[in-house]
Amino acid sequence: MQPSTNPDLLAFAQELVRIQSYSGEEEQIARAIAARMQALGFDEVQIDRLGNVIGRVGSGPTTILFDSHPDTVRVDDAPQWDLPPFSGEIADGCLWGRGSVDMKSGLAASVYAAALAKERGLLDGKTVYVTATGYEEYCDGEGLKAVLAERDLRPDYAVICEPSNNHIVTGHKGKAQVIIRTHGVAAHGSAPEKGINAIYEMAEIIQRVEQRNQALAATGDQHGTLVMSQIASIGVSLNAVPAECEAYLDRRIGLGETEDAVRAEMDALIAGKRATWELGTLHETTWTGAPLVYEPLHPAWQIDLAHPLARALVAAYGEVFGRAPEQYRFWDFSTNAVAVVRLGVPTIGFGPGDDKLAHMRNERCPVTQILAACGVYTELIGKLS
Repeated sequence: MQPSTNPDLLAFAQELVRIQSYSGEEEQIARAIAARMQALGFDEVQIDRLGNVIGRVGSGPTTILFDSHPDTVRVDDAPQWDLPPFSGEIADGCLWGRGSVDMKSGLAASVYAAALAKERGLLDGKTVYVTATGYEEYCDGEGLKAVLAERDLRPDYAVICEPSNNHIVTGHKGKAQVIIRTHGVAAHGSAPEKGINAIYEMAEIIQRVEQRNQALAATGDQHGTLVMSQIASIGVSLNAVPAECEAYLDRRIGLGETEDAVRAEMDALIAGKRATWELGTLHETTWTGAPLVYEPLHPAWQIDLAHPLARALVAAYGEVFGRAPEQYRFWDFSTNAVAVVRLGVPTIGFGPGDDKLAHMRNERCPVTQILAACGVYTELIGKLS
């Protein structure tokens, strides 16, 4: 069955792209999403204290969650786009603009899928939540974690609507963000022998980071990675031996790697040096003024294709595309899935758009994928029990 046309869905996706919604600036888009849910007849719509949007249809014992984020990364190259980044224009069969891939198209598709499931009588024994949780670009999972905690909600199934080119995604790598600091002793630049240079203390650690990343690359498919992405020193002047040097590490965690193993790895990186490490904890403020604290350490996860959620999604895919999936994906980036996976909730990914275009100039999502994603989500609701 080819995806049917749905001009209202496409117009909603266009509306979302036209709303500039950088992280921490999601008020306008949150209110637009809530208004559309209400217009579509959702049984409950709420904007919570963090500015997340929660919509519900149905009231049965089986609970299904579809989660997306409405925030986007910033645009600093607008003149170089082929079409304005907030035009929401449909051209060459695609919806163009910032967030069209990451991930307003998937968000729009999930909102309409829940409404269609209600309209078609697919909610018997089910409750479907559609969430639009903010600040994901900096603090993946924190908004959704707050929604689940405040509602004391543990869904039976979770679907993450991040872009996957409409391929079924069975999991993703974990992530750790780490700050390493080396500690020296300040001295005048004319007498360096009287101090201890914190940059020189960092030099060997830099080599260890590179060597560790090479070792990780040799461990097979879905391996972890380690990148030193930023470095800076602190000194009393340009004419002084710096007393502190700080480096930022981006650690992607492969399947089977534990949090304890990552912590031990960080200990090994600084062993024998005048150095300390800590998680790169973020302290942010949402558009409602509520504080958000993000601890960036999440393991990888993967769902078995034999799980009922995976089987139901494969069946829903077949209903829409008329064939079985030809391939499955495993995201190499982190998503809001970390909030549900940590609770033991069976989780899977599926969404329109090529994730390689996320955060890129000329971001665009095929219209056919948006329509098909809505169809798959709707069929999935009907098949889960």
